[in-house]
Amino acid sequence: MIGGDVQYVSQSTSKYSHVDTIKLAIEGGCRWIQLRMKDEPKEEVLKTALVVQQICRDAGATFIIDDYVDIVKTIHADGVHLGNNDMPIAQARKILGNDFIIGGTANNLNTIISHYHDGADYVGLGPYRFTTTKKNLSKILGIDGVKNISEGMQREGINIPIVVIGGITSNDIADIMKYNMYGIAISGIVANANNPAVEMKKLINEIKKWKN
Repeated sequence: MIGGDVQYVSQSTSKYSHVDTIKLAIEGGCRWIQLRMKDEPKEEVLKTALVVQQICRDAGATFIIDDYVDIVKTIHADGVHLGNNDMPIAQARKILGNDFIIGGTANNLNTIISHYHDGADYVGLGPYRFTTTKKNLSKILGIDGVKNISEGMQREGINIPIVVIGGITSNDIADIMKYNMYGIAISGIVANANNPAVEMKKLINEIKKWKN
């Protein structure tokens, strides 16, 4: 398994920078960090990635960078996450080889199957519900969508870790995990919390009930 059953996808807020929220997520027990800086210059992404990489190394956390395959290879981050409009999974695998983690975004069973055959290590499935974190949202899945995809994967014999993302709260975890999902990815619920570290710990503790 890939580890990281609770993944934190970074964002900045009026109160915190990307680095700040990552530190708080780690303080709360998260050990899988994705640096996602869609609207920043590449030079700023690289600069931030080097800082975050050291934070993750010190904490023993897996460090994933959204989109930038070249930065991942240059600084030897742990892996890359690729959205629907980013580099194809198969191309990234050719560039990075087998020493890096590659994750892909999916909204339906066919995309999961495609990512599986192209060599992805995990799939971020969403959005579970409406979220303001991401622009141009795909179709909202809800628990019925998660259920249907879980059943479809069993039917097709596809076994790849699925991490559900998109507006998830601690109250959703029981429903999500009973359909054999690997874990969840969260962002705004932690970054915008009154106490991000406490909110992260709450989510991790809820997941643990399903992992033990």
